[in-house]
Amino acid sequence: MLVIITYDVNVTSQGGARRLRKVSKACQNYGQRVQNSVFECVLDSTQLKQLKIQLTEIIDQDKDSLRFYNLGKNYKTKVDHIGVNNSYDIDEPLIF
Repeated sequence: MLVIITYDVNVTSQGGARRLRKVSKACQNYGQRVQNSVFECVLDSTQLKQLKIQLTEIIDQDKDSLRFYNLGKNYKTKVDHIGVNNSYDIDEPLIF
């Protein structure tokens, strides 16, 4: 299933910049960045639970925010993109 993860980390609070880097790094382990604080991740239910737990442990719930948008398995018809697209097709194999 495709999950869109967005986050807003308060970098003006103590440890905010560190939390921001950790959230970004955790999301990069599961998907691709499509905008500054937005990731597209193709996950199964176990991976989604693991990532939610990991991110919940990183953020300060009194100051930061996480959002998970579950677009399901048939996501290709649910995503429209306009403008520059520097992302890769997450269903295709990566060849470097």
